[in-house]
Amino acid sequence: MMDEGTELSLTIAQIVQRLKATHLHSQIERQAKECLHRPEIQLESLKEDVRNFLKASGWERKLQNAVYRELHVQPLPSHPAAPPEHAKEPLAYMRKAQVNWEKRILKSLNSMCTELGVPLARKRPAVEQKELTNKWNEMGTDEPDLSRFRPVYAPKDFLEVLISLRNPNHDSSEEASAKSHWGLIQVPLHDRDIPQMREAYSELSLTTGQLGIDDHTHVPPDLFESEHTRIGKKVVNEQDSAAAQQYSRQGCPTGLRADLWALILNSTNEPEDVMHYEQLKAGVIHHDLLVDNLIYKDVKLTASNDDYYFVFEDFLYQVLLCFSRDTAVLEHFSYNSATPPKSYIQGKVGVEEFAVVYPPNGVIPFHGFSMYVAPLCFLYNEPSKLYSVFREMYVRYFFRLHSVSSSTSGIVSLCLQFERLLQTHLPQLFYHLREIGAQPLRIAFKWMVRAFSGYLSTDQLLLLWDRILGYDSLEIVAVLAAAVFAFRAENLMEVTSLTSAEAVLADLSTLKVMPLIQIFLFATVI
Repeated sequence: MMDEGTELSLTIAQIVQRLKATHLHSQIERQAKECLHRPEIQLESLKEDVRNFLKASGWERKLQNAVYRELHVQPLPSHPAAPPEHAKEPLAYMRKAQVNWEKRILKSLNSMCTELGVPLARKRPAVEQKELTNKWNEMGTDEPDLSRFRPVYAPKDFLEVLISLRNPNHDSSEEASAKSHWGLIQVPLHDRDIPQMREAYSELSLTTGQLGIDDHTHVPPDLFESEHTRIGKKVVNEQDSAAAQQYSRQGCPTGLRADLWALILNSTNEPEDVMHYEQLKAGVIHHDLLVDNLIYKDVKLTASNDDYYFVFEDFLYQVLLCFSRDTAVLEHFSYNSATPPKSYIQGKVGVEEFAVVYPPNGVIPFHGFSMYVAPLCFLYNEPSKLYSVFREMYVRYFFRLHSVSSSTSGIVSLCLQFERLLQTHLPQLFYHLREIGAQPLRIAFKWMVRAFSGYLSTDQLLLLWDRILGYDSLEIVAVLAAAVFAFRAENLMEVTSLTSAEAVLADLSTLKVMPLIQIFLFATVI
């Protein structure tokens, strides 16, 4: 282990190095040089005067927000002697499982490529480029023949991989006691119990005001809402990422949510962001990728059939096609257990200098992927802004939902947390479902892998995502999944098969998220 001083020095050095490569650094540098000509800048107090100028003109706050983002996104520096792959994933068996899973995905993609005789990438002819440019804002009207294309994988395929995970160094016979884990996930990862969660989520307690709860006994809802909105406006005016994050733990008012989320994520819409988006758009127009068909197919199968999201079909194509070409997304592979897939120039397979990452962002879309973007369309109607917020949500949170890792926000931990919460809270229900072949995780997995997008009504989903951002963790997703089972426990005790259990939980669109979570965490006797 490193001592605190060494770790802090390494963290500071890492953040400074990363920020030096950003546009913000050159902007601040330019501002500092320009302010030297101002009359209030004195030579004898130069350092202090420049600092005061940067503070007064808002640049210091922008720098603070950028540092805050780095602290939340980048992992803490590992021990200098640790192998580099430890930064991605410390457990060797998790790394091995992820590598094997990636091989399966690539095999599926390559066999589709061969079967259909479609190249991984091709330059579009001039006529096609012109046509796509003209219909960029109405791609939903296009009806390409996608019948031959199939999703590379669906969540249920991924669940089978997680169920088969085993730690080779762990003796499971030691646990064959009353504490034995009845669930599908059989890996020994640490998770929080209810008392620890109550402490961690204290802002969600029954005595604290919340947006998303209609009946406060201790404070009239309209009074709480107006005061909460007043504070929210102040937070937005202050432009402080840390304050916005803390604030969103009690929910974001509808009119402020877009600004607050962008602030928490430090997602800007500066001219350079708009230009970056336009460059990605040009990349889509010039080149056609095989994954474009997977994106089209996914949107058609999911969002286009959803009562809430079908109106955003054009936005979804624009954002997802640009996302697939964004090499800036590759940065997150430094702290993601996954590795971007590579393609080789024909006849040069295995020769590294002839390898390119494919798709350019390193992310192969799967069935349901477009549902990570769909809810954001309610908040942002400017494509470049929508794009930058989605990309930041992806590199902070969503990638964890489809990669094998030991992260506390990773899908393996969420599955384990969900199963343990149910076993602790509702052991009879868990045992009953297990006995009739309806393991709860088989039902809840599809909700968790999408962070409930497409299952809850949009207003309730956004309240849930407020808390994901507020607590900088996906753990609340597992809590909600367990709370849904608790809420429907009476009906579930009557079912006799997986099909009938799924029928009881088929429609979540009428559920109120916050009361469910609060009651589950704080009103249960333990």
